[in-house]
Amino acid sequence: MFFNLPTLLTWARIVAIPLIVGVFYLRLEVSTQNLFATVLFVAVAITDWADGYLARKLNQTSAFGAFLDPVADKFLICAALLILLQLDRVNALVAFVIIGREIAISALREWMAQIGASRSVAVHMLGKVKTAVQMVAIPFLLFDGRLFGLIDTRPWGTVLILAAAVLTIWSMVYYLQKAVPEIRAKVR
Repeated sequence: MFFNLPTLLTWARIVAIPLIVGVFYLRLEVSTQNLFATVLFVAVAITDWADGYLARKLNQTSAFGAFLDPVADKFLICAALLILLQLDRVNALVAFVIIGREIAISALREWMAQIGASRSVAVHMLGKVKTAVQMVAIPFLLFDGRLFGLIDTRPWGTVLILAAAVLTIWSMVYYLQKAVPEIRAKVR
């Protein structure tokens, strides 16, 4: 279904991306910008879990929702990484690895669908863990301050985003290993 509650949550995630970016163009103190962007990002990230849960619970899964959900995730992650890159809170190589992987795996999945082998590159737990680590690292880097007066979020976010980059490479290698035999079989 194009418009059910889970799909509307996914659409809301996409619509919220310009709001997260826009916070950094408002004339506010940096700490206020950071807080607003972090709260928005976390709220939007929660919809990633909620839309999947509701789709299963309400029996409203759909091919369109299965397509749109990872697209929304990719838009959200890439937009946040570009903001963090502009703010000099993430290394350019880390951002390139994560964004490059998203493009490469999306292209691979498209190609595998065209040759009738999309099951070989279906979402794997490793990809889900990678996304979860990104969804924790990014708010830490957006906040860029002391959380509850105790936790300096920048170093924690940096470690987590590096872990996400490692998981990104690992998951890309995993998907490529699954795809190569299918590609070889179809190309011959």
